[in-house]
Amino acid sequence: MVRILLVAVGWMLVGVAPAAATDWWGRKLPDQPTNFIVGYGSLINSASRNASAASPVEAIPIRVSAKLGYVRSWNAREPSGFTALGLRKARAGETGTINGVLYPAMGGDMARFDARETGYVRVEVPGDMIEALAWQSLPRTGKIWIYVPATAGGAPGEGLPLANPDYPLLQSYIDVVVEGGLEFGEEFAREIIETTADWNHFWLDDRILARRPWVYDRQSGHVDALLAKTEPAATYFKVRQFMERAPRNWPADRAREPAK
Repeated sequence: MVRILLVAVGWMLVGVAPAAATDWWGRKLPDQPTNFIVGYGSLINSASRNASAASPVEAIPIRVSAKLGYVRSWNAREPSGFTALGLRKARAGETGTINGVLYPAMGGDMARFDARETGYVRVEVPGDMIEALAWQSLPRTGKIWIYVPATAGGAPGEGLPLANPDYPLLQSYIDVVVEGGLEFGEEFAREIIETTADWNHFWLDDRILARRPWVYDRQSGHVDALLAKTEPAATYFKVRQFMERAPRNWPADRAREPAK
């Protein structure tokens, strides 16, 4: 939340116009974006998100209502050979909110993010299913989109495979997501972990210098501490494998998978 407060103070110092005359980024209403994106995985992370935008874009923390009918899941297979975060349809008796960020797609950014999210389709989110978690208000006009993985010819969020030896969970990707959450505070990052389904033991620690990760990533210890004590990730964090061990040990480890 400190980062959010600093942004707020910065805008006050430069003399933002009254709210009635501007949107929540301080631009005049004629320049109001017409498309907004909900990020719930790597797009939460500012550096990752800005790598796809034409210019850096601020995002606000939000929570999507369980009424949308999806849960966050490890179910999006990437062509490079790992499983990323996606959404899937909630099962009978399964409900959950999805915390993440909301940001505008300015200029040609919508096409840029569509290209980035290959294998996903855009689903519109009704504005009344989003709760702002900071001082900024939600946009009053425009459409809000969320990316949902889909198989060829399949419905968004249905019939999607989970992580396996060929498409494992990668710690480097998890770091991007959790560190993005930490931009908004530890509890926000913890909520991401708690509301993500389908963690499993096909989890590789692919960090640079994985046995001494703090050399390259000062937040690695904080991320690991959260993963180690927050379910459902904590159960599988215990059997996370280093890259050089996994191909040899996974078949045996599968029989020793922790009870759910």
